[in-house]
Amino acid sequence: MLIAMITSSTHSGYFTVNELGDESTAFYRENGFIVLTDAFSVDEVDELRRDAVAICRGDYGTLSPQGNHMHQDQPSDAPDFTNMSDDEIIAQFLCIHFPHKASAIMKRALTHPTAVQALTAIIGPNVKCMQSMLFIKASGKPGQAWHQDEYFIPTRDRSLAGAWISLDNATVDNGCLWVIPGSHRSGVLWPMYPHNKSEYDCAAEAYNFPYSDEDAVPVEVPAGAIVFFNGYLLHKSLPNRKTSGFRRALVNHYMSAESLLPWARSETQVAIGHYDKRDIVMVAGEDPYAYKGTEDIAKPTVRSAGEGGCGDGRMSKEEFLKRQAKEKAKKACNCESNDSGR
Repeated sequence: MLIAMITSSTHSGYFTVNELGDESTAFYRENGFIVLTDAFSVDEVDELRRDAVAICRGDYGTLSPQGNHMHQDQPSDAPDFTNMSDDEIIAQFLCIHFPHKASAIMKRALTHPTAVQALTAIIGPNVKCMQSMLFIKASGKPGQAWHQDEYFIPTRDRSLAGAWISLDNATVDNGCLWVIPGSHRSGVLWPMYPHNKSEYDCAAEAYNFPYSDEDAVPVEVPAGAIVFFNGYLLHKSLPNRKTSGFRRALVNHYMSAESLLPWARSETQVAIGHYDKRDIVMVAGEDPYAYKGTEDIAKPTVRSAGEGGCGDGRMSKEEFLKRQAKEKAKKACNCESNDSGR
């Protein structure tokens, strides 16, 4: 039913694996996304769903819904899932970062042949992966506000691409992706602010971009589909408004192996122009920086959902902008004061 709905969608961008080629690549270049409707088999999706339960249940190490790292031992604040069903367990979580660091099944999904076929077409022959995220989004859980992935994961050549693997039928009702086609082409990373909107999780929201919600289109997909999208593409999702069920997705992020990955915090004490994070997995071609070796830095962690979202006393965008203006004026005043004393 959902596949039939997709084929009559008001916007294009949907392809089967057999249709991958010049047309799909051209659509990605122009619009910033494509959908492969039949990328993962039913059995592969079922395996990933079961593995999501295993990760949340603590089969690979204990995770806390409060946002702690995974522990191989049993910490004192470990959640008690005794007598809870699989659905009740995973409903405690919204998003787990780096599940491929916990599970061999999730790591194998990074190099799925269909995904790699599409990635080499849209990125190039040499591709590496630096991040994975497992979204659960049970009924009532929030979405994520407008953002661009390159804001969080910078590349040197604008090659970042997300591969959003749907583990359930994703619809408008249960919180599918929304994208603004073509919004990647400007090459601008729009500013972000810590919003206070209850319909979104605690990740910051982009603003000041020259588009409106009317420019956005929903990307409804069947389970097993992959949505590939450019790191500069503005995208968001809304809450799961269904009375039951999940909108699960495994999202992996990739880039060209030729680019350095300056994804670092200031405490590295390495000039950002030289920094190259080597916590990566090669998925296609050759690594021109193989001589640097690889690292194992990131660990599985849980993203906070807020209490139903982030309507938790955070400032509004207007309040945020007022504070920014005050800080800017204060800095300007200090500069003028310093100049006059010279």
